[in-house]
Amino acid sequence: MKNIMSICVFMILPVMFPLDSSAKMYKFFGGPDGGTYQYYAKAIAEISQKASVKVKASPSSGSIVNIRVVNSGKADFGVAYSGDIFKARNGMLTRDKKKYTDVLAVGYFYSAAAQLIVKADSAITSARQLVGKKVGIGNFGSGAAASCELFLSELGIWHQINKKFLGYSNAAAAFRTGQLDAFWVFTGFPNASVKQAAVGNSIALINAYNDASETDMFKKYPYFSKMTIPGGTYRGVSTDTVTFQDCALWITNSKVPEDDVYKLLSLVFSREGLDHLLKAHKSAKNMNIQNGITGIVTPLHPGAEKFWKEKKVLK
Repeated sequence: MKNIMSICVFMILPVMFPLDSSAKMYKFFGGPDGGTYQYYAKAIAEISQKASVKVKASPSSGSIVNIRVVNSGKADFGVAYSGDIFKARNGMLTRDKKKYTDVLAVGYFYSAAAQLIVKADSAITSARQLVGKKVGIGNFGSGAAASCELFLSELGIWHQINKKFLGYSNAAAAFRTGQLDAFWVFTGFPNASVKQAAVGNSIALINAYNDASETDMFKKYPYFSKMTIPGGTYRGVSTDTVTFQDCALWITNSKVPEDDVYKLLSLVFSREGLDHLLKAHKSAKNMNIQNGITGIVTPLHPGAEKFWKEKKVLK
């Protein structure tokens, strides 16, 4: 009887696994709720749980903030647009001439499309018609807001719109209730917030490429390129929309050890890691070894250099 009781007690006790005291924990800054950045940060945090190098995902306002906190070392990893990284490293950010030279590229995530959403019955067919309108432009300090400012400044109307600094989810909610005439999303597609905005509303997407082509934007900022959002991507938008894109990249601080960056890259760009990212967000469909350094125009971290050279993507 005593032996039986001992067995029963043993069976109901929780099984305790030894903690891996050697595991390193890094902070990975993603983006606002509803934004693609945060899906990637969370997915990489989940993938890293199998490794000795672990990642904790943290939300943020987006690209520009991520560059600043990664450069300072307050975050170890983050997501940022190639164009923002280029400008930050060269002292070209708006109202900020500091050079953020401790931010290094790791790899390509996805191509981010400029998406300007209006009501289908609004008669707005060009971004130039947003003068005097209430426009959701993204969170303050985000890459979305920065790209919107750049685009509308090139058109000469940045100071003529009623700007609302709202993240994607909040902008979509305000758009649905008529508090916004339009909102701007600069991310992969389909975007959850744009899909949310299309519920109960007939939406339209503006051809941002045509507007930008009337300026010198593509000459001044060569990291932008033409892309098409296929018809049917969003409910009610049956025709293709021509727009422009930048690339969302994985970034890190220069002081993160080479071996740790290499280990995380090996995990994320494994077959299992890529499958996990694709389940997290459809924009990861173009992530593979061959596309690993797409859109990168700034220096790579030594750990990333080692990885991409081994894969013969970098010579």
